[in-house]
Amino acid sequence: MFTEQGPTVRELAVQALSSIEHGYDLLAPKFDLTPYRTPDRVLDAVTDEVRRLGPFSTGLDVCCGTGAGVGVLRQLCRERVVGVDFSAGMLAEARAAFPPEGERPAAEGPAAEEPAGEAPVAEGPAVDWVRADARSLPFAPAFDLALSFGAFGHFLPAERFGLFAEVYGSLRPGGQFVFPIGAPPPVGSRAYWSLLGFDAAMRVRNALWRPRFVMYYRTFRLGDVLEDLTRAGFVVRLMPLTELGRRPDGSPRARLVVATRE
Repeated sequence: MFTEQGPTVRELAVQALSSIEHGYDLLAPKFDLTPYRTPDRVLDAVTDEVRRLGPFSTGLDVCCGTGAGVGVLRQLCRERVVGVDFSAGMLAEARAAFPPEGERPAAEGPAAEEPAGEAPVAEGPAVDWVRADARSLPFAPAFDLALSFGAFGHFLPAERFGLFAEVYGSLRPGGQFVFPIGAPPPVGSRAYWSLLGFDAAMRVRNALWRPRFVMYYRTFRLGDVLEDLTRAGFVVRLMPLTELGRRPDGSPRARLVVATRE
């Protein structure tokens, strides 16, 4: 599952016994080398689908991690993109991946030699980074588009409505909150038992150890999610992400949730 450059078993164990924030601070330098980083094919599928909903001027990546969602927003938004996360380590990695306009990471070897003339200027919207808890976002209604990838397992079901309400309050009227959600694995399948076992182990861990590390795969059920989004004030629709394939019964393997603040 991991590359040779990825985290060791010991490093993952230390992370798992930490708080969520400190655990991700520890994992941040190697996070993009793990399977926990959202796959490019998912990012590309969401980008293609959301582009049809635009245009957008400003975008917000909720729980941005190392910035994969910011990379999506930079393709979709014209003026400004903001990534928000509560892990300082993850934000440091994100800043390094998206240097300020006019800068770029240093290269090595012959490619590091720049031709004479004007320095290169990065294209795309301005990118800002904010350290904050997504359950208390520090934004006025300023964004046309908000998205999130792979973060919802870190919120307990009782926290979900509050999280959605915070995103709602950060969007302008007409703004849209989008995220992919996968179809649940068939009951009895290997994936079903794998996710069930992971969640059971996490519950035991949190019952016996402090600080808690909240990460569950089976608490983000579509029906409950749609209900909480509606309670928060959104008008919600689902769009199939057909690029990610279909199940044997013909239904999509993943859908895009599109929640609009009217």
